[in-house]
Amino acid sequence: MEAIGSMPQTAIGFIGLGNMGRPIAGNLVKSGQDTIVYDAAGTAVRAPQGAQIAHSTTALAGMVDVIHLCVPDGRASEAIARDIRSATDRQTRLVVDHSTIGTEAAQRVHGLLAGAGIEYVDAPVSGGVSGAVNATLAIMYSGSEDTFDQLQPTFEAMAGNVFRVGGEPGQGQAMKVLNNFLSGTAMAATAEAVAFGVKQGLEMGMILDVVNASSGRNTATADKFPNRVMTGSYDAGFSSAQFVKDLRLYRDAAGAIGASCPISPAVSAIWRSLDADEPNADITRIYTFVHPEDGD
Repeated sequence: MEAIGSMPQTAIGFIGLGNMGRPIAGNLVKSGQDTIVYDAAGTAVRAPQGAQIAHSTTALAGMVDVIHLCVPDGRASEAIARDIRSATDRQTRLVVDHSTIGTEAAQRVHGLLAGAGIEYVDAPVSGGVSGAVNATLAIMYSGSEDTFDQLQPTFEAMAGNVFRVGGEPGQGQAMKVLNNFLSGTAMAATAEAVAFGVKQGLEMGMILDVVNASSGRNTATADKFPNRVMTGSYDAGFSSAQFVKDLRLYRDAAGAIGASCPISPAVSAIWRSLDADEPNADITRIYTFVHPEDGD
């Protein structure tokens, strides 16, 4: 890894090297794409092997045409957008946001960047840390078709499935938060249903086998319970606090357009309860929360 002052226009910028961002950036490097990274929490210690480093957002904006973001929330995306706008000798013309920030924040970031002549597309990802590591993520892109086509080599390096879900800022976020609402609902409902079955004297493995051959199959029964709960590892790599955030974003977006959401309050409440009881718990801990007899 080395700091540099300038790069050819083919270089890609990447901001945000957390649990998701670091392996995504690493896959860009592995694909042979020149990648310059930055993370406010410490770039040198977080940068993937083979990446080059920038010392600030504004410095990065002077080096590359395209910057990808993978940051915790809308406030971070907005702050980065302001820094990119303010960069002297700015080269950046496109920002691709892989963060989960909600529809309203995406629209605000779009407005900030559009005012400076910078294109913004929201392209959140799903698939968790394992998907980021294995380059099997799903990307939910919202933006122009031309830009979508131009980004294909980059997307192919990080994802197994890429969807252009719309053309307006925020539509990618809408897709992401509705997906996470469904995921959170399935995880909580599976925990309750499996706990019920165990109390009836059924073996968890048998419950999952039957459900996975039946209409109740979902990602919790197919993956998280057999691989993370039954094994006792409880390491899905996604926290209760993240579900609380994403469900809030879903409900905020629904409220902003007057969409009916009679189920999400109950789902949100169970995840808030888990997070209050065990802050930042792995989401698979929802099972021991509803069925404490199986806790450590």
